[in-house]
Amino acid sequence: MIRRAHILFAGLSVALLAQTTVPPRPSRGSGGSGSPPPGWGGWGNENDLGGSLVRTEGSGVIDEDLVKTAREVASHSTGTPEWTNPRGFEKDVFTFCRAIFKVDPTSSPRPSFHRGRRLGWWVDFPDADLNLSYRLQQMTSMRTDPDGRVLKLSDPELHNYPFLLMEHPGYMKLRPTEVAGLRKYLLAGGVLAVIDFWNIIEWRGFAEQMKHVLPEREWTDLTFDHPLFHSVFDLKGPMQGIQVPTMQFWNRNHDPKDPSSPIQVDRGEGSQQVSVRALHDDKGRIMVIAFHNTDITDGWEREGEQPDYFAVFSERIAYPIGVNLVFYLMTH
Repeated sequence: MIRRAHILFAGLSVALLAQTTVPPRPSRGSGGSGSPPPGWGGWGNENDLGGSLVRTEGSGVIDEDLVKTAREVASHSTGTPEWTNPRGFEKDVFTFCRAIFKVDPTSSPRPSFHRGRRLGWWVDFPDADLNLSYRLQQMTSMRTDPDGRVLKLSDPELHNYPFLLMEHPGYMKLRPTEVAGLRKYLLAGGVLAVIDFWNIIEWRGFAEQMKHVLPEREWTDLTFDHPLFHSVFDLKGPMQGIQVPTMQFWNRNHDPKDPSSPIQVDRGEGSQQVSVRALHDDKGRIMVIAFHNTDITDGWEREGEQPDYFAVFSERIAYPIGVNLVFYLMTH
């Protein structure tokens, strides 16, 4: 059984400001990007279902068989913060954990955006993971792991970490060992948060894989009166108000008073309407929560790149949801 609340909140005395005011984090310097080995030329991991090397969006090549933490991967944004916890209490912390998975290179149709690439687990990694972890450490009484973790779904160590993030799973292809591993993790009390995937095609691809994991469960659409949206920060809604565009796709001419004015460039059919859906266990506990058509993690990852993007999306939406998400899921 995965135990949650006691490893995070020995009574969470939240030291948050009354309003959502997150001071910009000073840059700590960015790491350099690695280079792919000679002859290796795939983007992401859609061309190497049998291999372990993946090329990220800016941090070089990662060996999925060797990488264990976000800290060992170079930043591809403005650098990631560093912090420490008291010696002897290294394990009495919340650890942000990200899921590794493979992308099916035969899935169709091929996306018309992202340069035609089927993106994978490494999107926004490692900056989003470490930036949110730092903000949780900074803004609450919670202590967080300064390194984070990244694990395959078949890794037994997964059961040491009750919170698991998955990004861009629209073209994910789970092996039988991964299906079994993720199912065991969720039924034991772990929770999977899924963020930053878009349109009808990617939803169907992800939902099909989750049907292998939890075939007996059906998706429930959450509304904005769900306590998750009010657990620490009292977010006002509506649901469409939590759409965070990928920074590069942000439509700066967006008119919030015009329903026909998109906040970002088109990401495929069915990519405009935000939804938050969940799979629950028999007691009503959220096992999987999916934020569809919103790039909340980009608000964590890109916080130091553009002051206006930070002010509009990181400060007002992405970090409040991140704090609420961790607090609610780890205490329910």
